[in-house]
Amino acid sequence: MAQSTAAPTPTTPILTPLPLRAIAPWAVFVGVLMLVLLYFVGAEQGVTSLVSGEGVHEWVHDARHLLGFPCH
Repeated sequence: MAQSTAAPTPTTPILTPLPLRAIAPWAVFVGVLMLVLLYFVGAEQGVTSLVSGEGVHEWVHDARHLLGFPCH
């Protein structure tokens, strides 16, 4: 007695596009976060400083040089 086994048929997953309403809040959040990080790396010193002292400058010192911001 031979049993016939049917090979499983490959199924293609159906991809549904994400609506812009679902992506927009996350895109705004990531954009604001990137701007804040760019501020702290690029401009947090001197007159525009939000935090007094040299603490933030020392924490992001190497990142400033890596991104090409002058600080000396």
